[in-house]
Amino acid sequence: MKRSYLILFLFVIAKFVLQYVLISPEYELQRDEYLHIDQGYHLAWGYLSVPPVNSWVAWLIKILGGSVFWIRFFPALFGALTIVVVWKAIDELKGSLFAQILASLGLLLSVLLRLNMLFQPNSLEVLLWTLFFYILIKYIKTENVKWLYWGGIVFGFGILNKYNIAFLALGLIPALLLSGQRKIFKNKHLYWAGILTLIIILPNLLWQYQYNFPVVVHMKELSERQLVNVNRFDFLKSQILFFIGAAFVIIAGFYALLLYRPFEKFRFFFWGYVFTIGLFLFFKAKDYYAIGLYPIYIAFGAVYLGSLFENGWKKIFKPICILLPIILFLPLYAFAFPNKSPEYIASHPKWYQKMGLLRWEDGKDHAIPQDFADMQGWEELAQKVDREYSKLSKSGNTLVLCDNYGQAGAINYYSKLGIKAVSFNADYINWMDLHKKYHNLIRIKDYSSSGTELEETGPYFESGIFAGSVKNPFAREYGTAIFSFKGAKININKRIQDEINEVINRY
Repeated sequence: MKRSYLILFLFVIAKFVLQYVLISPEYELQRDEYLHIDQGYHLAWGYLSVPPVNSWVAWLIKILGGSVFWIRFFPALFGALTIVVVWKAIDELKGSLFAQILASLGLLLSVLLRLNMLFQPNSLEVLLWTLFFYILIKYIKTENVKWLYWGGIVFGFGILNKYNIAFLALGLIPALLLSGQRKIFKNKHLYWAGILTLIIILPNLLWQYQYNFPVVVHMKELSERQLVNVNRFDFLKSQILFFIGAAFVIIAGFYALLLYRPFEKFRFFFWGYVFTIGLFLFFKAKDYYAIGLYPIYIAFGAVYLGSLFENGWKKIFKPICILLPIILFLPLYAFAFPNKSPEYIASHPKWYQKMGLLRWEDGKDHAIPQDFADMQGWEELAQKVDREYSKLSKSGNTLVLCDNYGQAGAINYYSKLGIKAVSFNADYINWMDLHKKYHNLIRIKDYSSSGTELEETGPYFESGIFAGSVKNPFAREYGTAIFSFKGAKININKRIQDEINEVINRY
Protein backbone atom coordinates (compact mmCIF):
# COMPACT_ATOMS: atom_id res chain seq x y z
CA MET A 1 0.00 0.00 0.00
CA LYS A 2 1.29 3.46 -0.89
CA ARG A 3 2.25 5.53 2.13
CA SER A 4 -0.26 8.25 1.19
CA TYR A 5 -3.15 5.76 1.14
CA LEU A 6 -2.07 4.32 4.49
CA ILE A 7 -2.22 7.82 5.99
CA LEU A 8 -5.64 8.39 4.39
CA PHE A 9 -6.85 5.10 5.88
CA LEU A 10 -5.69 6.26 9.33
CA PHE A 11 -7.67 9.49 8.92
CA VAL A 12 -10.78 7.47 8.05
CA ILE A 13 -10.32 5.28 11.13
CA ALA A 14 -9.77 8.37 13.31
CA LYS A 15 -12.96 9.88 11.91
CA PHE A 16 -15.07 6.88 12.91
CA VAL A 17 -13.49 6.64 16.36
CA LEU A 18 -14.05 10.32 17.12
CA GLN A 19 -17.67 10.25 15.97
CA TYR A 20 -18.47 7.54 18.50
CA VAL A 21 -16.44 8.79 21.47
CA LEU A 22 -17.63 12.41 21.27
CA ILE A 23 -21.16 11.49 22.41
CA SER A 24 -21.63 10.66 26.08
CA PRO A 25 -23.88 7.64 26.79
CA GLU A 26 -26.17 10.01 28.71
CA TYR A 27 -27.44 11.39 25.41
CA GLU A 28 -30.07 9.68 23.28
CA LEU A 29 -30.81 10.29 19.62
CA GLN A 30 -31.79 13.78 18.51
CA ARG A 31 -35.37 14.84 17.70
CA ASP A 32 -34.96 14.92 13.91
CA GLU A 33 -33.30 11.50 13.83
CA TYR A 34 -36.46 9.78 15.04
CA LEU A 35 -38.47 11.24 12.15
CA HIS A 36 -35.81 10.26 9.61
CA ILE A 37 -35.67 6.72 11.00
CA ASP A 38 -39.45 6.37 10.73
CA GLN A 39 -39.27 7.52 7.10
CA GLY A 40 -37.39 4.29 6.43
CA TYR A 41 -40.60 2.43 7.33
CA HIS A 42 -42.66 4.54 4.92
CA LEU A 43 -40.64 4.74 1.71
CA ALA A 44 -41.90 7.34 -0.76
CA TRP A 45 -40.55 9.73 -3.39
CA GLY A 46 -40.88 12.66 -1.02
CA TYR A 47 -41.75 13.86 2.44
CA LEU A 48 -43.18 17.07 3.82
CA SER A 49 -39.82 18.49 4.90
CA VAL A 50 -37.15 16.55 2.97
CA PRO A 51 -36.61 14.66 -0.30
CA PRO A 52 -36.33 10.84 -0.25
CA VAL A 53 -32.62 9.86 -0.22
CA ASN A 54 -32.24 9.92 3.56
CA SER A 55 -35.19 7.53 3.88
CA TRP A 56 -33.29 5.02 1.73
CA VAL A 57 -30.43 5.13 4.20
CA ALA A 58 -32.97 4.77 7.04
CA TRP A 59 -34.38 1.68 5.32
CA LEU A 60 -30.87 0.21 5.18
CA ILE A 61 -30.39 0.98 8.89
CA LYS A 62 -33.65 -0.83 9.58
CA ILE A 63 -32.41 -3.87 7.62
CA LEU A 64 -29.19 -3.81 9.70
CA GLY A 65 -31.18 -3.91 12.94
CA GLY A 66 -31.86 -0.25 13.64
CA SER A 67 -29.41 0.07 16.54
CA VAL A 68 -27.83 3.35 17.61
CA PHE A 69 -24.51 2.03 16.28
CA TRP A 70 -25.83 1.93 12.71
CA ILE A 71 -27.72 5.18 13.03
CA ARG A 72 -24.44 6.89 13.88
CA PHE A 73 -22.40 4.86 11.41
CA PHE A 74 -23.75 6.39 8.21
CA PRO A 75 -23.21 10.08 9.06
CA ALA A 76 -19.68 9.12 10.13
CA LEU A 77 -19.23 7.27 6.83
CA PHE A 78 -20.33 10.31 4.81
CA GLY A 79 -17.91 12.47 6.79
CA ALA A 80 -15.07 10.03 6.17
CA LEU A 81 -15.86 9.95 2.44
CA THR A 82 -15.75 13.76 2.38
CA ILE A 83 -12.14 13.54 3.56
CA VAL A 84 -11.43 10.96 0.84
CA VAL A 85 -12.91 13.19 -1.90
CA VAL A 86 -10.86 16.18 -0.74
CA TRP A 87 -7.75 13.97 -0.68
CA LYS A 88 -8.43 13.02 -4.31
CA ALA A 89 -9.15 16.64 -5.26
CA ILE A 90 -5.72 17.62 -3.95
CA ASP A 91 -4.26 14.88 -6.15
CA GLU A 92 -5.98 16.50 -9.14
CA LEU A 93 -4.62 19.91 -8.16
CA LYS A 94 -1.08 18.44 -8.00
CA GLY A 95 -0.85 18.95 -4.28
CA SER A 96 1.68 17.30 -2.01
CA LEU A 97 1.22 14.76 0.77
CA PHE A 98 1.64 17.64 3.21
CA ALA A 99 -1.34 19.37 1.57
CA GLN A 100 -3.44 16.22 1.89
CA ILE A 101 -2.55 15.80 5.58
CA LEU A 102 -3.21 19.48 6.31
CA ALA A 103 -6.61 19.42 4.57
CA SER A 104 -7.60 16.15 6.22
CA LEU A 105 -6.76 17.51 9.67
CA GLY A 106 -8.73 20.66 8.92
CA LEU A 107 -11.75 18.58 7.97
CA LEU A 108 -11.37 15.99 10.73
CA LEU A 109 -11.11 18.54 13.55
CA SER A 110 -13.96 20.78 12.51
CA VAL A 111 -17.71 21.33 12.67
CA LEU A 112 -18.08 18.16 10.61
CA LEU A 113 -17.53 16.19 13.82
CA ARG A 114 -20.69 17.78 15.17
CA LEU A 115 -22.62 17.59 11.91
CA ASN A 116 -21.74 13.93 11.44
CA MET A 117 -23.06 13.05 14.91
CA LEU A 118 -26.67 13.19 13.70
CA PHE A 119 -28.60 11.07 11.24
CA GLN A 120 -29.91 13.85 9.02
CA PRO A 121 -29.50 14.74 5.31
CA ASN A 122 -26.77 17.28 6.20
CA SER A 123 -23.84 14.85 6.32
CA LEU A 124 -24.59 13.42 2.89
CA GLU A 125 -25.22 16.96 1.63
CA VAL A 126 -21.66 18.05 2.46
CA LEU A 127 -20.28 14.94 0.76
CA LEU A 128 -22.34 15.54 -2.39
CA TRP A 129 -21.39 19.24 -2.59
CA THR A 130 -17.72 18.28 -2.25
CA LEU A 131 -18.06 15.52 -4.82
CA PHE A 132 -19.75 17.94 -7.24
CA PHE A 133 -16.86 20.39 -6.83
CA TYR A 134 -14.38 17.55 -7.42
CA ILE A 135 -16.17 16.58 -10.63
CA LEU A 136 -16.12 20.22 -11.74
CA ILE A 137 -12.34 20.29 -11.22
CA LYS A 138 -12.00 17.10 -13.26
CA TYR A 139 -14.04 18.61 -16.10
CA ILE A 140 -12.11 21.92 -16.12
CA LYS A 141 -8.83 20.00 -16.27
CA THR A 142 -9.79 17.47 -18.94
CA GLU A 143 -12.85 18.93 -20.71
CA ASN A 144 -14.01 15.33 -20.97
CA VAL A 145 -17.82 15.48 -21.29
CA LYS A 146 -18.28 12.37 -19.15
CA TRP A 147 -17.64 14.57 -16.12
CA LEU A 148 -20.62 16.74 -17.08
CA TYR A 149 -22.83 13.67 -16.90
CA TRP A 150 -21.32 12.59 -13.59
CA GLY A 151 -21.98 16.12 -12.36
CA GLY A 152 -25.59 15.83 -13.50
CA ILE A 153 -25.98 12.55 -11.60
CA VAL A 154 -24.43 13.89 -8.39
CA PHE A 155 -26.45 17.10 -8.60
CA GLY A 156 -29.63 15.08 -9.15
CA PHE A 157 -29.01 12.96 -6.07
CA GLY A 158 -28.05 16.14 -4.24
CA ILE A 159 -31.54 17.52 -4.92
CA LEU A 160 -33.10 14.21 -3.87
CA ASN A 161 -31.13 14.49 -0.63
CA LYS A 162 -31.73 18.15 0.21
CA TYR A 163 -33.07 21.00 -1.91
CA ASN A 164 -30.44 23.30 -0.41
CA ILE A 165 -28.02 22.33 -3.21
CA ALA A 166 -29.99 24.70 -5.49
CA PHE A 167 -28.09 27.56 -3.80
CA LEU A 168 -24.85 26.02 -5.06
CA ALA A 169 -26.08 26.12 -8.65
CA LEU A 170 -27.40 29.68 -8.28
CA GLY A 171 -23.99 30.77 -7.00
CA LEU A 172 -21.92 28.95 -9.60
CA ILE A 173 -23.87 30.04 -12.70
CA PRO A 174 -23.01 33.78 -12.49
CA ALA A 175 -19.47 32.91 -11.36
CA LEU A 176 -18.95 30.82 -14.50
CA LEU A 177 -20.53 33.49 -16.71
CA LEU A 178 -18.07 36.07 -15.39
CA SER A 179 -15.05 33.83 -16.02
CA GLY A 180 -13.25 32.35 -18.99
CA GLN A 181 -15.02 29.09 -18.23
CA ARG A 182 -18.28 30.54 -19.57
CA LYS A 183 -17.62 28.40 -22.64
CA ILE A 184 -19.15 25.52 -20.70
CA PHE A 185 -22.56 26.97 -21.55
CA LYS A 186 -21.84 26.40 -25.27
CA ASN A 187 -21.33 22.69 -24.68
CA LYS A 188 -24.50 20.79 -25.61
CA HIS A 189 -23.54 18.00 -23.21
CA LEU A 190 -24.12 20.37 -20.30
CA TYR A 191 -27.80 20.51 -21.23
CA TRP A 192 -28.02 16.76 -21.77
CA ALA A 193 -26.51 16.40 -18.29
CA GLY A 194 -29.21 18.80 -17.08
CA ILE A 195 -31.85 16.55 -18.62
CA LEU A 196 -30.25 13.60 -16.83
CA THR A 197 -30.60 15.54 -13.57
CA LEU A 198 -34.24 16.24 -14.38
CA ILE A 199 -34.90 12.54 -15.01
CA ILE A 200 -33.37 11.67 -11.63
CA ILE A 201 -35.47 14.19 -9.72
CA LEU A 202 -38.67 13.73 -11.76
CA PRO A 203 -40.28 11.21 -9.36
CA ASN A 204 -39.85 13.68 -6.52
CA LEU A 205 -41.26 16.54 -8.64
CA LEU A 206 -44.30 14.39 -9.43
CA TRP A 207 -44.68 13.59 -5.74
CA GLN A 208 -44.49 17.30 -4.89
CA TYR A 209 -47.15 18.01 -7.51
CA GLN A 210 -49.39 15.22 -6.20
CA TYR A 211 -49.23 16.66 -2.67
CA ASN A 212 -49.54 20.32 -3.75
CA PHE A 213 -45.83 21.12 -3.28
CA PRO A 214 -45.47 20.77 0.50
CA VAL A 215 -41.87 22.01 0.17
CA VAL A 216 -43.31 25.51 -0.39
CA VAL A 217 -45.37 25.25 2.79
CA HIS A 218 -42.35 23.93 4.69
CA MET A 219 -40.16 26.80 3.52
CA LYS A 220 -42.85 29.30 4.50
CA GLU A 221 -43.11 27.79 7.99
CA LEU A 222 -39.32 27.71 8.28
CA SER A 223 -39.11 31.37 7.32
CA GLU A 224 -41.83 32.43 9.77
CA ARG A 225 -40.77 30.33 12.78
CA GLN A 226 -37.01 29.87 12.55
CA LEU A 227 -35.26 31.94 9.88
CA VAL A 228 -36.86 35.10 11.26
CA ASN A 229 -34.56 34.68 14.28
CA VAL A 230 -31.40 34.34 12.16
CA ASN A 231 -28.90 37.14 12.71
CA ARG A 232 -26.72 37.80 9.66
CA PHE A 233 -23.73 38.78 11.79
CA ASP A 234 -24.03 35.51 13.72
CA PHE A 235 -24.22 33.69 10.36
CA LEU A 236 -20.89 35.19 9.28
CA LYS A 237 -19.30 34.55 12.67
CA SER A 238 -20.29 30.89 12.43
CA GLN A 239 -18.59 30.59 9.04
CA ILE A 240 -15.28 31.37 10.73
CA LEU A 241 -15.88 29.05 13.65
CA PHE A 242 -17.04 26.05 11.62
CA PHE A 243 -13.50 25.30 10.41
CA ILE A 244 -11.59 27.40 12.95
CA GLY A 245 -8.52 25.15 12.80
CA ALA A 246 -8.39 25.45 9.02
CA ALA A 247 -9.52 29.08 8.69
CA PHE A 248 -6.04 30.13 7.58
CA VAL A 249 -6.13 27.36 4.96
CA ILE A 250 -9.47 28.59 3.60
CA ILE A 251 -8.17 32.17 3.45
CA ALA A 252 -5.08 30.90 1.63
CA GLY A 253 -7.41 29.12 -0.79
CA PHE A 254 -9.32 32.34 -1.53
CA TYR A 255 -6.03 34.19 -2.09
CA ALA A 256 -4.69 31.44 -4.35
CA LEU A 257 -7.86 31.34 -6.44
CA LEU A 258 -7.49 35.06 -7.08
CA LEU A 259 -3.71 35.39 -7.54
CA TYR A 260 -1.98 31.98 -7.79
CA ARG A 261 -1.30 31.38 -11.48
CA PRO A 262 -1.74 27.56 -11.51
CA PHE A 263 -5.31 28.12 -10.23
CA GLU A 264 -6.22 30.72 -12.84
CA LYS A 265 -8.71 28.48 -14.63
CA PHE A 266 -10.41 27.78 -11.29
CA ARG A 267 -10.85 31.46 -10.36
CA PHE A 268 -14.63 31.20 -10.73
CA PHE A 269 -14.62 29.02 -7.58
CA PHE A 270 -13.87 32.17 -5.57
CA TRP A 271 -16.75 34.09 -7.08
CA GLY A 272 -18.98 31.07 -6.72
CA TYR A 273 -18.37 31.23 -2.98
CA VAL A 274 -19.11 34.97 -2.89
CA PHE A 275 -22.39 34.61 -4.78
CA THR A 276 -23.55 31.58 -2.78
CA ILE A 277 -22.81 33.15 0.59
CA GLY A 278 -24.52 36.31 -0.64
CA LEU A 279 -27.66 34.32 -1.40
CA PHE A 280 -27.59 32.66 2.01
CA LEU A 281 -27.26 36.06 3.68
CA PHE A 282 -30.06 37.56 1.60
CA PHE A 283 -32.48 34.78 2.50
CA LYS A 284 -31.31 34.71 6.16
CA ALA A 285 -30.41 31.04 5.91
CA LYS A 286 -29.26 29.00 8.88
CA ASP A 287 -25.50 29.12 9.29
CA TYR A 288 -24.93 25.39 8.76
CA TYR A 289 -26.51 25.51 5.29
CA ALA A 290 -23.15 26.77 3.97
CA ILE A 291 -20.92 24.08 5.49
CA GLY A 292 -20.78 22.12 2.23
CA LEU A 293 -18.92 24.98 0.56
CA TYR A 294 -15.74 24.77 2.59
CA PRO A 295 -14.06 21.36 2.07
CA ILE A 296 -13.04 22.17 -1.51
CA TYR A 297 -11.64 25.58 -0.51
CA ILE A 298 -9.60 23.82 2.16
CA ALA A 299 -8.22 21.68 -0.66
CA PHE A 300 -7.23 24.75 -2.72
CA GLY A 301 -5.65 26.42 0.31
CA ALA A 302 -3.73 23.33 1.36
CA VAL A 303 -2.28 22.89 -2.13
CA TYR A 304 -1.18 26.53 -2.24
CA LEU A 305 0.41 26.43 1.24
CA GLY A 306 2.14 23.19 0.32
CA SER A 307 3.74 24.85 -2.70
CA LEU A 308 4.57 27.98 -0.69
CA PHE A 309 6.43 26.07 2.02
CA GLU A 310 8.01 23.47 -0.24
CA ASN A 311 11.61 24.68 -0.29
CA GLY A 312 14.24 26.38 1.83
CA TRP A 313 13.70 27.89 5.25
CA LYS A 314 9.96 28.13 4.66
CA LYS A 315 9.69 24.41 5.40
CA ILE A 316 9.66 25.29 9.11
CA PHE A 317 6.05 26.50 8.65
CA LYS A 318 4.84 23.02 7.76
CA PRO A 319 4.77 21.59 11.32
CA ILE A 320 3.19 24.84 12.53
CA CYS A 321 0.41 24.46 9.95
CA ILE A 322 -0.14 20.85 11.02
CA LEU A 323 -0.26 21.76 14.72
CA LEU A 324 -2.67 24.68 14.35
CA PRO A 325 -5.83 22.62 13.61
CA ILE A 326 -5.02 20.38 16.58
CA ILE A 327 -4.35 23.24 19.00
CA LEU A 328 -7.44 25.19 17.95
CA PHE A 329 -9.61 22.07 18.18
CA LEU A 330 -8.81 21.42 21.84
CA PRO A 331 -11.05 24.18 23.26
CA LEU A 332 -13.83 23.13 20.87
CA TYR A 333 -13.58 19.60 22.22
CA ALA A 334 -14.43 20.99 25.64
CA PHE A 335 -17.82 22.49 24.74
CA ALA A 336 -18.93 21.88 21.16
CA PHE A 337 -19.96 18.25 21.62
CA PRO A 338 -22.32 16.33 23.94
CA ASN A 339 -19.39 14.81 25.80
CA LYS A 340 -20.24 16.57 29.07
CA SER A 341 -23.29 15.87 31.19
CA PRO A 342 -26.21 18.33 31.03
CA GLU A 343 -25.58 19.16 34.68
CA TYR A 344 -21.99 20.13 33.91
CA ILE A 345 -22.99 22.34 30.98
CA ALA A 346 -25.69 24.09 32.99
CA SER A 347 -23.22 24.88 35.78
CA HIS A 348 -20.44 26.02 33.38
CA PRO A 349 -22.29 28.13 30.77
CA LYS A 350 -19.62 30.78 30.07
CA TRP A 351 -17.99 29.45 26.90
CA TYR A 352 -21.16 27.83 25.63
CA GLN A 353 -22.84 31.22 25.84
CA LYS A 354 -19.91 33.09 24.27
CA MET A 355 -19.98 30.75 21.30
CA GLY A 356 -23.74 31.19 20.92
CA LEU A 357 -24.36 27.49 21.56
CA LEU A 358 -27.06 28.18 24.14
CA ARG A 359 -29.12 30.17 21.62
CA TRP A 360 -32.10 28.16 20.43
CA GLU A 361 -34.33 28.67 17.41
CA ASP A 362 -36.60 30.88 19.52
CA GLY A 363 -33.76 33.41 19.74
CA LYS A 364 -33.30 32.89 23.52
CA ASP A 365 -30.50 31.36 25.60
CA HIS A 366 -31.22 28.15 27.51
CA ALA A 367 -29.41 25.90 30.00
CA ILE A 368 -27.84 23.59 27.39
CA PRO A 369 -27.54 23.71 23.57
CA GLN A 370 -30.73 22.96 21.68
CA ASP A 371 -29.28 19.92 19.92
CA PHE A 372 -28.23 18.50 23.28
CA ALA A 373 -31.64 19.21 24.83
CA ASP A 374 -33.16 17.41 21.87
CA MET A 375 -31.18 14.33 22.92
CA GLN A 376 -32.75 14.12 26.36
CA GLY A 377 -35.98 12.73 27.80
CA TRP A 378 -37.15 10.61 24.86
CA GLU A 379 -36.69 7.16 26.36
CA GLU A 380 -38.36 8.36 29.55
CA LEU A 381 -41.37 9.48 27.50
CA ALA A 382 -41.55 6.16 25.64
CA GLN A 383 -41.35 4.11 28.86
CA LYS A 384 -44.20 6.04 30.45
CA VAL A 385 -46.34 5.73 27.31
CA ASP A 386 -45.62 1.97 27.18
CA ARG A 387 -46.77 1.62 30.76
CA GLU A 388 -50.08 3.34 30.08
CA TYR A 389 -50.54 1.63 26.71
CA SER A 390 -50.26 -1.82 28.31
CA LYS A 391 -53.15 -0.94 30.64
CA LEU A 392 -55.43 0.37 27.89
CA SER A 393 -54.69 -2.30 25.28
CA LYS A 394 -56.75 -4.82 27.27
CA SER A 395 -59.92 -2.87 26.46
CA GLY A 396 -59.44 -2.31 22.71
CA ASN A 397 -57.23 -0.57 20.17
CA THR A 398 -55.38 2.46 21.48
CA LEU A 399 -54.25 5.43 19.40
CA VAL A 400 -51.15 7.32 20.56
CA LEU A 401 -51.43 10.87 19.25
CA CYS A 402 -48.56 13.32 19.76
CA ASP A 403 -48.13 17.05 19.36
CA ASN A 404 -44.89 16.85 17.37
CA TYR A 405 -42.82 14.49 15.25
CA GLY A 406 -40.07 14.12 17.86
CA GLN A 407 -42.48 12.67 20.39
CA ALA A 408 -44.04 10.28 17.86
CA GLY A 409 -40.71 9.12 16.45
CA ALA A 410 -39.09 8.61 19.85
CA ILE A 411 -42.03 6.56 21.14
CA ASN A 412 -41.92 4.41 18.01
CA TYR A 413 -38.17 3.88 18.37
CA TYR A 414 -37.98 3.11 22.09
CA SER A 415 -41.34 1.39 22.62
CA LYS A 416 -41.08 -2.23 23.74
CA LEU A 417 -44.70 -2.83 22.73
CA GLY A 418 -44.43 -1.98 19.05
CA ILE A 419 -46.43 1.23 19.41
CA LYS A 420 -46.93 3.24 16.22
CA ALA A 421 -47.47 6.74 17.54
CA VAL A 422 -48.66 9.43 15.14
CA SER A 423 -49.02 13.19 15.00
CA PHE A 424 -50.62 15.89 12.89
CA ASN A 425 -47.09 17.26 12.64
CA ALA A 426 -44.71 16.47 9.74
CA ASP A 427 -45.06 13.23 7.78
CA TYR A 428 -46.98 11.39 10.49
CA ILE A 429 -50.16 12.95 9.19
CA ASN A 430 -49.80 10.73 6.10
CA TRP A 431 -48.99 7.59 8.09
CA MET A 432 -52.06 7.24 10.27
CA ASP A 433 -53.70 3.82 10.12
CA LEU A 434 -57.41 4.57 10.19
CA HIS A 435 -58.41 1.05 9.19
CA LYS A 436 -58.37 0.09 12.86
CA LYS A 437 -61.27 1.17 15.03
CA TYR A 438 -59.84 2.92 18.08
CA HIS A 439 -61.46 2.74 21.51
CA ASN A 440 -58.81 4.49 23.61
CA LEU A 441 -56.48 7.45 23.22
CA ILE A 442 -53.12 8.36 24.71
CA ARG A 443 -52.55 12.04 24.05
CA ILE A 444 -49.03 13.49 24.26
CA LYS A 445 -49.20 17.24 24.76
CA ASP A 446 -46.52 19.92 24.79
CA TYR A 447 -46.12 21.56 28.17
CA SER A 448 -47.39 24.93 26.92
CA SER A 449 -50.71 23.50 25.68
CA SER A 450 -51.43 20.70 28.15
CA GLY A 451 -53.35 22.62 30.83
CA THR A 452 -56.90 22.13 29.50
CA GLU A 453 -56.56 18.74 27.80
CA LEU A 454 -58.70 16.82 30.32
CA GLU A 455 -61.51 19.38 30.06
CA GLU A 456 -61.39 19.48 26.25
CA THR A 457 -61.00 15.79 25.43
CA GLY A 458 -62.34 14.07 28.56
CA PRO A 459 -66.08 14.43 27.70
CA TYR A 460 -65.60 12.25 24.60
CA PHE A 461 -64.47 9.25 26.71
CA GLU A 462 -65.78 7.27 29.64
CA SER A 463 -62.72 8.21 31.68
CA GLY A 464 -59.60 10.34 31.36
CA ILE A 465 -56.55 10.85 33.55
CA PHE A 466 -53.23 12.66 33.62
CA ALA A 467 -50.79 9.73 33.32
CA GLY A 468 -47.43 11.43 33.76
CA SER A 469 -44.94 13.80 32.19
CA VAL A 470 -41.29 14.13 31.17
CA LYS A 471 -39.35 14.98 34.33
CA ASN A 472 -35.85 15.49 32.88
CA PRO A 473 -35.25 19.24 33.39
CA PHE A 474 -32.66 19.38 30.60
CA ALA A 475 -34.92 17.88 27.96
CA ARG A 476 -36.47 20.19 25.42
CA GLU A 477 -39.59 18.11 26.06
CA TYR A 478 -39.48 18.84 29.80
CA GLY A 479 -43.04 18.95 31.11
CA THR A 480 -44.52 17.18 28.08
CA ALA A 481 -47.70 15.60 29.44
CA ILE A 482 -49.24 12.17 28.91
CA PHE A 483 -53.03 11.91 29.07
CA SER A 484 -54.91 8.60 29.00
CA PHE A 485 -58.50 8.35 27.78
CA LYS A 486 -60.50 5.10 27.91
CA GLY A 487 -63.75 4.05 26.25
CA ALA A 488 -64.53 6.39 23.36
CA LYS A 489 -68.06 7.79 23.20
CA ILE A 490 -67.46 9.05 19.66
CA ASN A 491 -65.99 7.67 16.47
CA ILE A 492 -62.30 8.49 17.01
CA ASN A 493 -61.42 7.55 13.46
CA LYS A 494 -63.89 10.03 11.99
CA ARG A 495 -62.66 12.76 14.35
CA ILE A 496 -59.06 12.09 13.32
CA GLN A 497 -59.97 12.13 9.62
CA ASP A 498 -61.73 15.48 10.10
CA GLU A 499 -58.59 16.84 11.77
CA ILE A 500 -56.43 15.57 8.90
CA ASN A 501 -58.71 17.24 6.34
CA GLU A 502 -58.54 20.47 8.32
CA VAL A 503 -54.74 20.42 8.39
CA ILE A 504 -54.59 19.70 4.64
CA ASN A 505 -57.06 22.47 3.85
CA ARG A 506 -55.07 24.89 5.98
CA TYR A 507 -52.11 24.40 3.67
